[in-house]
Amino acid sequence: MRANWVAAIVIGLSATAQAQDRHVGKLRLPSNQTVVVAEGDLEARSTGSFSVRLYAAADAADETTFFVAGLVRPRDGTIERTVLADIDGDRREDVVVIVRSAGSGGYLSAHAFAVGKDRLSPIATAEGLAKDADPIAALKKARRQRK
Repeated sequence: MRANWVAAIVIGLSATAQAQDRHVGKLRLPSNQTVVVAEGDLEARSTGSFSVRLYAAADAADETTFFVAGLVRPRDGTIERTVLADIDGDRREDVVVIVRSAGSGGYLSAHAFAVGKDRLSPIATAEGLAKDADPIAALKKARRQRK
């Protein structure tokens, strides 16, 4: 019985250590809404999923209290950064998630999401980009080609 208890603690500590290495980022939007972007729990760092979660406008103390919408997308690599940029030309900033592949090429992918009062919508994806590519320009180009 003691061996099972010790094994459970070791497994729990291992999962906690892995979780601390994962990307979890938070952005405050001009609308005072908050977006949280996170790599999937208990997944390999080099592949898996990421979530984009939207929270209602609120004071800083409550910025992630009132969940509004969320999406989960596949990920091939690790999230390098999350930025705001107007991808669709509507003069409102979109959420952009930039992922770098774990392979020797260090290729990039980028995913853009429009934010509404109570929704998130995927608007463009650019994959297989060179490691030094401009992901924002690639997303804008992918958006134009999709129309």
